Amino acid sequence: MKIKLIIAMLISIVVFFSISGCAKPGLQEVDAGATKQVLYSQSGTIESIRPVAIKDNGTGTFIGAITGTVLGSLLGHGRGSTLATLAGGLSGTYVGNQVGKSNAQELTVTLDNGNSIIVIAKGNRFHRGQRIRIVKRGGRVVNVEAL
Repeated sequence: MKIKLIIAMLISIVVFFSISGCAKPGLQEVDAGATKQVLYSQSGTIESIRPVAIKDNGTGTFIGAITGTVLGSLLGHGRGSTLATLAGGLSGTYVGNQVGKSNAQELTVTLDNGNSIIVIAKGNRFHRGQRIRIVKRGGRVVNVEAL
């Protein structure tokens, strides 16, 4: 029974990854709502950078907990199985939370109009003195890109 469960999980993972990658790799992703709205941009120069980490939005924690619980349930018998399930769920929760975090940079930017703003950009791809464009929808930042 456990072998069938493992095989079913592996097949599900393979199917998920094979159908989820339909877009060209390396393209900037935008949500579907962006196609029906006007976006605005501002350009400026990065004055200073501070490394930060973006907290997990709960997805990594949830997936880690489920995966850890399933894997833990495959171990032990009787009370040992219950303890292994609990330990697997707890350790999966912790690992999923850590994996769900992402590196980012807090950028202090002097805009072309002379105003100064602070924006958070995922990754570590910018440097001090670099010219950037900040794309916004209303007051929300949609993208930060190098010029």
